[in-house]
Amino acid sequence: MANYETLLVETKNRIALITINRPDKLNALNALAKSELKEAFESIKNDPNVDVVILTGSGQKAFVAGTDIKELTELDAVSGKNFSEGGQSVFNLIENLGKPVIAAVNGFALGGGSELALACHLRIASENAKFGQPEVNLGIIPGYGGTQRLARLVGKGRALELILTGDQIDAAEAYRIGLVNKVVPLSDLLRMAEEVARKIISKGQIAVRMALKATNMTQETNLTDGQALEASLFGVCCGTEDFQEGTKSFLEKRKPEFKNK
Repeated sequence: MANYETLLVETKNRIALITINRPDKLNALNALAKSELKEAFESIKNDPNVDVVILTGSGQKAFVAGTDIKELTELDAVSGKNFSEGGQSVFNLIENLGKPVIAAVNGFALGGGSELALACHLRIASENAKFGQPEVNLGIIPGYGGTQRLARLVGKGRALELILTGDQIDAAEAYRIGLVNKVVPLSDLLRMAEEVARKIISKGQIAVRMALKATNMTQETNLTDGQALEASLFGVCCGTEDFQEGTKSFLEKRKPEFKNK
């Protein structure tokens, strides 16, 4: 793995752990951090030794507490659009990585930080985590996909309440409305994320990738086209050695030994 100024990247047992490492700035995303996130995820996308990614923040206070405000002050209408599109491209890469990405949210996930968590496939939050889209307080709106992903995840009404008021919610409320999958003590956060990652790794990885692809399409297509894609990908899975092993091991009452073929 490359050396980064704003990230720590470690790969072990087919899990890549990416830590956004700007604790003095509450891990706020500046231009360099976004660039390095893109580089890291592009590398992981093509790494045959990585099946699952865990994304977290350095320290015990913040996952990502937003975007570097100093960079926002320089924007006008044209550069603002470009700024938004640049962030969207990074977060779209994460969502469409083809490998599960688990956000281990270890504190504040505000603005771009909340949007980053939304771009991940699963979200596990520590009990001290806080979520919010406070952009209206700055006279702007979420620009990294937040208006789209938040509404799709928790519903239009709840999303609008968070976006229009700029209010923060705690981890318990985030779990209640479906924003996060699990809430655990901070000391157990990475352990739980790794436990979920290992469970996913134990499955057939072709099926995992096909499931991600099909489920991601729910945001982009109607039910009929989505089901057509599902049937096509189901067929792909049925043509694999993993499918033969999965059904055989089930009938033989033993654990499957998937080879990702």
